[in-house]
Amino acid sequence: MSSRWQDEVLADVASGVRINDQHIVERIRQAVLMQRLPPNTRLPEVALGEIFGVSRSVVRKALTRLASDHVITQQPNQVARVSAPSVDETREIFAARRLVEGEVVALLAADAAPAWRTRLSELCDAEAEAHARGDEPQRIEHSLALHHTLAEHSPNRILGAMLSDLILRTSIVIALYKHAGLASCYLEGDHPRLRDALAAGDCEAARAAIHHHLDSLEALLDLRTKSSQIDLAAIFGQSA
Repeated sequence: MSSRWQDEVLADVASGVRINDQHIVERIRQAVLMQRLPPNTRLPEVALGEIFGVSRSVVRKALTRLASDHVITQQPNQVARVSAPSVDETREIFAARRLVEGEVVALLAADAAPAWRTRLSELCDAEAEAHARGDEPQRIEHSLALHHTLAEHSPNRILGAMLSDLILRTSIVIALYKHAGLASCYLEGDHPRLRDALAAGDCEAARAAIHHHLDSLEALLDLRTKSSQIDLAAIFGQSA
């Protein structure tokens, strides 16, 4: 096993850690975000149960949770698959996020008591540092945390909840469809530019910054149909 993530799965099994549905949810979500599971990859319950050393009921519970987060799709009497949003759906997801997050950051820029600004600045710095040392999993984690911080502190709670859902959906789309060979979706300067606009209380600059960020991310996508054979056991590690 070459990746840190795969080593963690094997270590959990070897150490006797009880694998539950949350463990499986996190591993599959991470595999999608890190492009180890392409769109339409089949996720058979029996195979996953054997790999993780759990019953089908535990796998089924994990898959149900992943489906509710749009990470996978499930159809009656069919094997679950990694989501494969259409071109139109992908464009609609980005359009919705531009509208919602643009409004959220405009509202936050007008916030007179920004308790979240220190956290936002810390995450900007942490993301840049993770990128500099080539730690892509940590960079993605910090980037997601930054946007979720905006959602959590949205003055409009309904928009905040909508944004939380759209952050995950766009993250999955980016992971599924970013150009092959593109090691990172780090856009240097985008998050600091947003941070500075928020600190200045400039609503329109904040909105423009997030629109530019999302436009740039969408431009990185390759929406052509892909097909490949995936060895789930090689990705997740054999159970003991």
